[in-house]
Amino acid sequence: MTHKHTKGEIFMDTQAAVPQQLSEQEGIRREKLRRLRQAGQDPYAITRFDRTHQSAEILGGFDALEGQEVSVAGRMISKRVMGKASFAHILDGAGDLQVYTRRDDLGEEAYAAFKDMDIGDVIGVRGVVFRTQKGEISVHAQQVTLLSKSLKVLPEKFHGLKDPDLRYRQRYVDMIVNPEVRETFQKRSRIINAVRDFLNARGFLEVDTPVLHTLEIGAAARTFKTHHNALDIDMFLRIETELYLKRLIVGGFEKVYEVGRLFRNEGMDATHNPEFTSVETYQAYADYNDVMEMVEELYAYVARTVCGATCVPYQGHMIELKAPWRRVTMAQAVRDACGVDFFAWHSDEEARACLDAMGVHAEKDAKRGDCLAALFDEYVEATLIQPTFVTDYPVDISPLAKRKQDNPDLTERFEFFINGHEFGNAFSELNDPIDQRARFEEQVRLRHAQGITTAQVDEDFLNALEYGMPPTGGLGFGIDRMVMLMTDNDSIRDVLLFPTMKPVGAKGGGAETAARQEAPQEAPAEEIDFSKVEIEPLFKDFVDFETFSKSDFRAVKVLACEAVPKSKKLLKFTLDDGSGESRTILSGIHEYYEPEALVGKTCIAITNLPPRAMMGIDSCGMLISAVHHEEGEEKLHLLMVDPRIPAGAKLY
Repeated sequence: MTHKHTKGEIFMDTQAAVPQQLSEQEGIRREKLRRLRQAGQDPYAITRFDRTHQSAEILGGFDALEGQEVSVAGRMISKRVMGKASFAHILDGAGDLQVYTRRDDLGEEAYAAFKDMDIGDVIGVRGVVFRTQKGEISVHAQQVTLLSKSLKVLPEKFHGLKDPDLRYRQRYVDMIVNPEVRETFQKRSRIINAVRDFLNARGFLEVDTPVLHTLEIGAAARTFKTHHNALDIDMFLRIETELYLKRLIVGGFEKVYEVGRLFRNEGMDATHNPEFTSVETYQAYADYNDVMEMVEELYAYVARTVCGATCVPYQGHMIELKAPWRRVTMAQAVRDACGVDFFAWHSDEEARACLDAMGVHAEKDAKRGDCLAALFDEYVEATLIQPTFVTDYPVDISPLAKRKQDNPDLTERFEFFINGHEFGNAFSELNDPIDQRARFEEQVRLRHAQGITTAQVDEDFLNALEYGMPPTGGLGFGIDRMVMLMTDNDSIRDVLLFPTMKPVGAKGGGAETAARQEAPQEAPAEEIDFSKVEIEPLFKDFVDFETFSKSDFRAVKVLACEAVPKSKKLLKFTLDDGSGESRTILSGIHEYYEPEALVGKTCIAITNLPPRAMMGIDSCGMLISAVHHEEGEEKLHLLMVDPRIPAGAKLY
């Protein structure tokens, strides 16, 4: 049996007992490993390596270290063999450093072994610090040790790993070849530490509360459900930490906070991931005005600590985080933006009628507060670039906030917005157990109406409130969005080490990546039952050819796709239409598709329709879908075509 591997050969991994499709280069690397093991030089058997310095220490302390012997280790990311001498660069946790090797220093056998090493191998180097003739600080190697063999080929240096789907799925490769990614996550750690330092210095106590909850109640979000076998009960991953933290305020802690993971079983887009990191703080004897001042101080402190200034660049804007931030009520912001006066609505029906007249979507059972929030989403949110506190939310949408004394239809609640996105939420916390019960019961009623039959009133929390909770100011904000701001990233996936992804090959998701990663297979023809399909009658009226030909149908490539915040139906597509400039189209198909499943697809769009404002976003065109009915239920399929068709190709 030969051990030589050639391109396309199936290799049986003896550890996993799973066949793998190997490239020619992967086969060569496995052959090198076989030879090393045969010679008693298994690199995976090495348990440790004594390092004296990291790359940054040598580069920054050259004057003191020149001529000194050091030991360094890292991943080899480049290699230039020049006969009897070679250069390489190794990457460690602090940066990269050049290594210089010579046959006369290493010996002929060791030098040959070094030349046989591959880009991606992890090596240890013992040598002397010096500066080359070209002025580059380097280590002149006296000994090189292979510490781990890389059996995979790294992406080419100058092109790196660009495919966003692969970058998120293989973050380990992304961090190797894209230094800015490592910097982002190092900065993320410093941001979290700065948040903790700020709160600790102000007397807050960090606590941990349960992740598994026995009740489905709290924030207005869908939960992830699991089952506890020993207790034989259903449990839910938490969607907030609020109710447990407020129990601690009742118990006598006056300042508490938690940095923890939350889980919400909802859609994903540029600012949402099913699991994310939140900070919640609660302070006794404080109200939402006190919390606003703390938020201003916190964000300015983190920016100064991590970024060196309170003014940070974010998506083409310079964001000034220094106090004071602008403050405006939700009702005033809407009135200024579109002329609608919340206080002129005397009923829920009147509010819904107003939205219908304006072409703004409202649910059939929407209350006045819901309608005000819908107008805010449509006309205001995207305009809030500099940090802004939006205050005094309607009670309809604020089940845990204290009512304003001068207007019981409103609450002492605020959210703060930066660059058109919400970054955090805060209240003067409701501590009236009777009012809280009524709001919980209404919340549970609405969830039952939505089919969420597991929702219940949290009787234990109400019991805690009946013992008496002092006036309290509470705050919740997302760490991930703060990191996006401080690192100038426009997608939450870029600040999560391992964002949630649909498994490769799973139905409806990651199709383009799966096609690249898996060997092509002939799929058997699927038998489709069309017997229950109902289609709309064909038009009897003719359309003249000249009128039809004015519609510009084009092939478009989906560059990005995300759910539109606050919308259950809309997806926002960023498209390549062949013009050289990206095109934005909104389509109400979220019920049928998750956004990540559509990235990379080739679709058909009408590109010469006038822009239409939807949820505050101009939709420039229309994507074509096929619609039919089956047993009274509408079915939709987005029209997708051969990916070999180039962007901008015109349909005739």
